[in-house]
Amino acid sequence: MNILVSACLVGTNCKYSGGNNLVPKVEKFGKEHNMVPVCPEELGGLATPREPCEIQGGTGKEVLEGKAIVLNKAGEDVTANFLEGAQKALDVAKQHRCTVAVLKSRSPSCGCGIIHGGSFDGKLINGNGVTAQLLLDNKILVMTELDFE
Repeated sequence: MNILVSACLVGTNCKYSGGNNLVPKVEKFGKEHNMVPVCPEELGGLATPREPCEIQGGTGKEVLEGKAIVLNKAGEDVTANFLEGAQKALDVAKQHRCTVAVLKSRSPSCGCGIIHGGSFDGKLINGNGVTAQLLLDNKILVMTELDFE
């Protein structure tokens, strides 16, 4: 089975800070399946490292509907990057026939169920990141590394 995975979870240094979020249990799971790593934020043209980003005025659902935006901590609108990255991640998932994705929790791109709330203060809200929402809208099951704890 081909599984889309946030590249940071399998050790790629694409996290906003320049590091990764390696999760050994996800890496082990990947050895049992064919993992297809992606970083939606890099696919959308953002550099690594980069300013942290959060959704303002909603969740990934509202970003996809044009009702919310994504800003970085410096106040720059990076919504177009997030939308482009989400679409490219979906294209990769379709190309590889991925029906499951394992994504980074709480991320404005990849978070599923809970994401950062938009105020850069660590508070969390219910909702999905832009990529996670687009994958779910296209009938791809989304999990996070927290499902492996």
